[in-house]
Amino acid sequence: MKYFKPLFCLLLLSNVLVGQSPKQEKMEQLHFLVGEWVGTSKIYENGVLTKEGAAYEYISYDLEKNILVIELNTEFLQLHTVILYDEKDQKYYYHRFSKDGAAVYPAEFKENQLLVWKDDTTRFFFDSTPEGGFREYGERLVDGKWVKTFEDTFINTQ
Repeated sequence: MKYFKPLFCLLLLSNVLVGQSPKQEKMEQLHFLVGEWVGTSKIYENGVLTKEGAAYEYISYDLEKNILVIELNTEFLQLHTVILYDEKDQKYYYHRFSKDGAAVYPAEFKENQLLVWKDDTTRFFFDSTPEGGFREYGERLVDGKWVKTFEDTFINTQ
């Protein structure tokens, strides 16, 4: 009996530390995005670079890692985004808010990147870079080819 209480407490604690919900495990796949980031935002029209400017992004988990919150500020765009995973649908959802309104897009984690589908002809990618940063870029389907519409590249400031 002398060892029962400490052993029981240790087992209970290990279950709490290891026991993530399936939703939290899916959200953990997006951990590469978490941080305070600075970088460059580029806008393309018909595949040609038309604008370039500074970008800042702060990304953090909230609500016990059940959502990921993204605050993006560039010279061209300010967005507040919330990403969550729906266990019922087995999909991520990308909730975008800007001064022009709000929208929700389905997303998936595929080949170590988050892929967001605005519609059948517009998609956004979030992936890590070999240097420890990350990038996000968008593409639009034009005449059967995917053409880049923007690219934001970031390095971690922490």
